Amino acid sequence: MSHISAAPQSGSDTPGDISAGGAPGLAPVPGSEPLTEQQAELHAAATGFHTGPPGRVGVEIEWLVCDEADPAWPVTGERVNAALGTGPLPAGGRVTLEPGGQLELSSAAHPSLARCIEAARQDAALMHDTAAEAGLVLTGAGVDAYRLPRRSLQLPRYVAMERYFDRNGHWGRVMMCSTASVQVCLDPGDDTDDTAGLRHRWALAHRIGPVLLAMFANSPHHGGRSTGWASTRQLAWSRLDAFRTRPPAHDAGTDPREAWARYVMDAPVMCVRRDEPAEWLVPEGMTFRDWTRGALTPAPTVADFDLHVSTLFPPVRAHGTHMELRMIDAQPDGTWTVPLALATALLDDPAASAAAWEHTEQLARSVAAAPSYAWWLRAARFGLNEPLLRTTARALTAAALDALPGMGVPADVFADSVEFAYRYTDRGRCPGDDLLPGAAHEGTRHAAPAR
Repeated sequence: MSHISAAPQSGSDTPGDISAGGAPGLAPVPGSEPLTEQQAELHAAATGFHTGPPGRVGVEIEWLVCDEADPAWPVTGERVNAALGTGPLPAGGRVTLEPGGQLELSSAAHPSLARCIEAARQDAALMHDTAAEAGLVLTGAGVDAYRLPRRSLQLPRYVAMERYFDRNGHWGRVMMCSTASVQVCLDPGDDTDDTAGLRHRWALAHRIGPVLLAMFANSPHHGGRSTGWASTRQLAWSRLDAFRTRPPAHDAGTDPREAWARYVMDAPVMCVRRDEPAEWLVPEGMTFRDWTRGALTPAPTVADFDLHVSTLFPPVRAHGTHMELRMIDAQPDGTWTVPLALATALLDDPAASAAAWEHTEQLARSVAAAPSYAWWLRAARFGLNEPLLRTTARALTAAALDALPGMGVPADVFADSVEFAYRYTDRGRCPGDDLLPGAAHEGTRHAAPAR
């Protein structure tokens, strides 16, 4: 019998190194000496993006863990750990346990989309089989439809995080303990001004982000009832600390390094490592910039900076070796390959990238004219029922499908992507619509590909 091991999540998961190189003229701050404000800004700019030619691909797949007999029955983190055993994953991925007992598979970085899919499928298959042997089911849904949030992990980081979010209601616990996603990890790009460049890819990732959110919304229920939102998962994120979850500046004229540095510096600090977990919380509203200016002593170090960055959750996150697209709900029946394939094509294929830029122009103008984060909320609330998102989604899907055969994806992944377009995007629907009353007349569920 094969087994895998899960490690508690102590920071943010990342695939293996995706690209080499760094920001020209910048270098990370060494050592553990206190950071000045200028040093912290330089460190943020230097470590946010390691540029190089795009090409490598990673994926992070999260699942809710449910009891096979009753999906509403609580499953403890201890039970999940006992089921997973001690063996390695066959294709180099890493498994971590999330605060509410969700599982996350972080793939290694791979030189192509096809290699990433092949490896992640192999690791995911072992995870599913191992869970099944213990009477557990790994469920692809953006939010737990039945169970209320309950934290399984007692790490000081999560104790402090829960207390921090509790200041503003229950949504922080929902995010920590009841949500799951598919996160696509791609190279930031190089330092050119074309479609492979960092500026273009950073801007384009944000332009297509609300569309991907609407296309793959898959969480219309929570707590045993309909919430009225296509993506309740994104609703939960939107109810958290706005400075921690909003997008950084990202228009085509913005320097991504400068934008990321400002975002990091001006976000409130969630917690500081101390000997006693109860003392990890800090004065409410204190930003990292405030800390470097003496609002808290001692002054922050690089280790404090790294912890702070790991508590920031924008929909597109700079991760040094890669950009992480975080807006996609976990998908049903193993179809995580579809958002991975479509998103990668739109950013990595030159023709698809150029088409995506053109087709998102009207949406980008509407986003610029709207209040901050408004289109992300419209996508989460209405999915593809929103007319502009629906029209844009169809155009982006067509561009991605044109590119996929040339990217060497497995034939069944291409077929699944075509079927997804026919069943959902072309009809203005998203996967969560299958869970709503009256969905049965639409036909059978999207067919499950091989794990």
